[in-house]
Amino acid sequence: MKAFRAAVEARDSDAMAACLADDVVFTSPVAFSPYPGKALTAAILRAVLRVFENFRYEREIVDGENSALVFRAEVNGKEVQGCDFLHLNADGLIAEFTVMVRPLSGARALSEAMAAQFEQIKAEALSA
Repeated sequence: MKAFRAAVEARDSDAMAACLADDVVFTSPVAFSPYPGKALTAAILRAVLRVFENFRYEREIVDGENSALVFRAEVNGKEVQGCDFLHLNADGLIAEFTVMVRPLSGARALSEAMAAQFEQIKAEALSA
């Protein structure tokens, strides 16, 4: 998904949101239940832009409508390695967005940083 990768690398939250289907489902690496809908997913992605430092994609694996984007970043001084798994719908928009991260110390740092963003995420999603 070249358009999404380019949007993330440009830190362009509007372009990132434009790649999402209205009924996208976001599955977080640190929350049990998935998050449904474009407004909420876009708000989560904006928060990720705020908490990830030195973010970079290292590899992209594409198989038809499925992509895996391998990344590295830092969160509050902790190294995070992860992968965005994207599944596109018939319109070429992201319908399923699953994130996995490692190591545990990085996942904990990400969980804490995103928890601090939760109220802003909810407010942004409701105002969309």
